[in-house]
Amino acid sequence: MNTASSNQSPLNPEQSVALAADADTMARRYVRITGRSANGFVQFEYSVGWPDFALEMALPEALFNDFCLKNKVQFLTEPVGPTLGDNDE
Repeated sequence: MNTASSNQSPLNPEQSVALAADADTMARRYVRITGRSANGFVQFEYSVGWPDFALEMALPEALFNDFCLKNKVQFLTEPVGPTLGDNDE
């Protein structure tokens, strides 16, 4: 019988708090609408955990609404930081 798993020490309180904070952070979902097209698409940025790391997406409005409901997103109205890929030089 292998008892290696029973020899592992439990997490200390600081590790437990850090893991809980990470789980809370990763549970957050953010959307920032960046535009609407003439053919009915909503253009938006979608983030998981941190609003300053976003994926650009576009969905028809009905699918966008479903997407936001299913992901329980928080809507952002102001930029969080510089847009990745922008170069002001």
